[in-house]
Amino acid sequence: MIFDSHAHYDDEAFDEDREQLLESVHASGVSHIVNVGASLEGVAATVALTQRYPFLYGAVGVHPDHASDLNEEKLEWIRELCALPKVVAVGEIGLDYYWDNSPREVQKQWFERQLELAKETGLPVIIHSREAAKDTFDMLRAVHHGETGGVIHCYSGSREMARDYLNMGYYIGVGGVVTFKNARVLKEVVEYAPLDRILTETDCPYLSPVPFRGKRNDSTRISYVLDAIAEIKNISRQEAETATWQNAMKMYGIPIPDTGENGEPKQPTSAGRL
Repeated sequence: MIFDSHAHYDDEAFDEDREQLLESVHASGVSHIVNVGASLEGVAATVALTQRYPFLYGAVGVHPDHASDLNEEKLEWIRELCALPKVVAVGEIGLDYYWDNSPREVQKQWFERQLELAKETGLPVIIHSREAAKDTFDMLRAVHHGETGGVIHCYSGSREMARDYLNMGYYIGVGGVVTFKNARVLKEVVEYAPLDRILTETDCPYLSPVPFRGKRNDSTRISYVLDAIAEIKNISRQEAETATWQNAMKMYGIPIPDTGENGEPKQPTSAGRL
């Protein structure tokens, strides 16, 4: 059973075949997907997707690129969504100094407010950080400190910073980048991190693994990520798959379903939490 802990199926890249694709990836062994909001529009679309697909859950939050769109009224709307049974995280939130689409002080303001929202609602956080490693870490340590759990999405920092995040209780998000030839540091982080602290993700439609690099990504391609994790950690593919599935279920607070006759967890069958 495969868990895609971070996807963006609300993205326009899926407009032509979203329904067919989601049904096909689910049938291929991807048992759970968390669709992650980035903009206010994306948050609304994410909630709609959770209502349509029983195997799809949602995270609600505003990406730093769209931080300028937030105000207290809109944050209150997000707070209300956090009470929905299939909303399992606040995200994706954080800092992005690469694009700088919102002023940095505005990014910090709403990053802090959304971290506080996570603590108030008891939901884990999904953290975005690009070219802002120190400020992201310092704010997390000061404001959240792993209080409700969370994941450092698409981890791109050093092994030393990974250690500090792990010590605060965060998970490390690993996606297609781990298959790239130039991903030496990430591979060192995967080797170092305990298996029970790694989540698999696609960030689809972005960051397809080798041999699909540059093409539209989808949840079935986590298979290549799992192969890479298994090779780096010198474990079986099944061990990597089972552990990362259990990790995501635990972090997102989704009860692990009863097992079937073959010992495998049963597939979701209703629109609510399992």
